[in-house]
Amino acid sequence: MSIKCTPSTDGKELVISVQGRFDFTQVKEFRNTYTDGADKYNQYTIDLRETDHMDSSALGMLLNMRKFLGDATNIRLSNTRPQIKKILTISRFDKKFQID
Repeated sequence: MSIKCTPSTDGKELVISVQGRFDFTQVKEFRNTYTDGADKYNQYTIDLRETDHMDSSALGMLLNMRKFLGDATNIRLSNTRPQIKKILTISRFDKKFQID
């Protein structure tokens, strides 16, 4: 379980990749990814390609990110596996985030 950050070549987007379990054990590490560069990036992509588990604390972390960055900042949840996408849709995260 780890989180990796990759800025885009133009410096406007930050891709945050979550590998393994996305749960309470990653609260601090995940928060640091977007608070450290909040004024740098116009867009954030959370790459969930290698995420095999997401719990309610991960949903809370995403909501805290949305609140911290504001509604004007584009946050995309990408490469969601079917079971993860189902959790996000049931929780109505499609109203606050772009999900693909």
